[in-house]
Amino acid sequence: MNRLRTLSVEAALLFLSVAQLSQALRCVCHLCTNHTCETEPAGACWNSVTLVNGKEERVKSCLTPAQYSGQMFCQGSRNLSKRHCCFTDFCNNVTLHLYSDRPSAEPGWAGLELALVVVVPCCLLCVAGLLGVLALQSQRCSYRRANKQDPEEPLEDLVMSPDKCLKELIYDMSTSGSGSGLPLLVQRTIARTIVLQECVGKGRFGEVWRGKWRGEDVAVKIFSSREERSWFREAEIYQTIMLRHENILGFIAADNKDNGSWTQLWLVSEYHEHGSLFDYLNRYTVSVEAMVLLASSLASGLAHLHMEIIGTQGKPAIAHRDIKSKNVLVKKSGAAAIADLGLAVKHDSSADTVHIPANHRVGTKRYMSPELLDDSINMDSFESFKRADIYSLGLVFWELARRCSAQGLNEDFQLPYYDLVPTDPSVEDMKRVVCEQKLRPSIPNQWQSCEALRVMGKLMRECCYGNAAARLTALRVKKTISQVTVLKDVKD
Repeated sequence: MNRLRTLSVEAALLFLSVAQLSQALRCVCHLCTNHTCETEPAGACWNSVTLVNGKEERVKSCLTPAQYSGQMFCQGSRNLSKRHCCFTDFCNNVTLHLYSDRPSAEPGWAGLELALVVVVPCCLLCVAGLLGVLALQSQRCSYRRANKQDPEEPLEDLVMSPDKCLKELIYDMSTSGSGSGLPLLVQRTIARTIVLQECVGKGRFGEVWRGKWRGEDVAVKIFSSREERSWFREAEIYQTIMLRHENILGFIAADNKDNGSWTQLWLVSEYHEHGSLFDYLNRYTVSVEAMVLLASSLASGLAHLHMEIIGTQGKPAIAHRDIKSKNVLVKKSGAAAIADLGLAVKHDSSADTVHIPANHRVGTKRYMSPELLDDSINMDSFESFKRADIYSLGLVFWELARRCSAQGLNEDFQLPYYDLVPTDPSVEDMKRVVCEQKLRPSIPNQWQSCEALRVMGKLMRECCYGNAAARLTALRVKKTISQVTVLKDVKD
């Protein structure tokens, strides 16, 4: 009985298999009606994906027995296409993707291995180089400490003899005959060995200190950091070739020093214990001889500034633009020295040009010439700036002559126009008095009783003409004062 049942089941299964093989195979087809196709029982359902222009394109269809027989339609390229054949109804209703058969870890590990091969040796080389540089730097620092040669310490033994004074040093080491200043290394060495002693003055730029260098007094002008342009300009003017002159303040060095919290800008020059002419005349009266010496030396210094020296080591003409008694120093010998060249300008004679800052109305208002006050100055002519200096020179002569004690008579020190304008006059105040009212400092009658004072009064008037072209030149003023000296010598 059991045997009969087993034969019946096997017969039924065989029947079903034959029936299934005899039926058509149905597949998904994108291009067919109702997206369905049928093929013979020996056919197959076909599913493919192909890379076209970087995009995956998929096709689902039926394969006939002839197409399937060689299985060419079922074989694909690993990267560019993938084809799949199956043999049950709608078995191709799946979405194929490229690269799915490719191990996902392979490309990442290959890239990492390549990176390690390239980067690791480079890193090792960099580390080795850095260690080498550090070792070399450490060796240099050890050598410097052993030999006590800090680069910030002065190199006195290399640049100058310790037994020379400043005047000898400047004479020996100036880069040309009259000198344009010491070499920069020497300047820096001097500046960094100066010991500041006391503050002797303050101004718009900063402070002036008396300092000591090898036992000699020097003046140190310390500019605030916001006055860097003034410091640079003054140092540049002082180092003009052939500028050095006995009646121009002797420049020694310029340096910028970092004191830890801010940078100090130093300008080192000769020190004159009498200070400015302004301070000197406030404290003392002067004899006729002292007045003539101060006036002639002041005119001589200005004439040298204004003069152009032609030659390979020539000097350009320079206009000071801020002549006043506070900017003239009194030397121990009693002669004058012009200082404060921060506003000075040079004349380029080859191109007949002069560089003028955007604000040309500079200087001290009380000493400004009429053409500066009313803004009628010819900015294209360098002569205009020289003539403005001469006007200011005339006012300084007036201050000087007032303090001359002739026949026991002298007057208190006063600034020009003291009786006509306020203590701190504006441009409009000065313009009203000088340009509109055409007033000038008054000349006392007693000056006529002294030849030197009479000449000083005449020079003051001729220096302060309203017509700039009619004013004397610095050289003419110098010669006129020298004649006063000659006349005095003849009378003696």
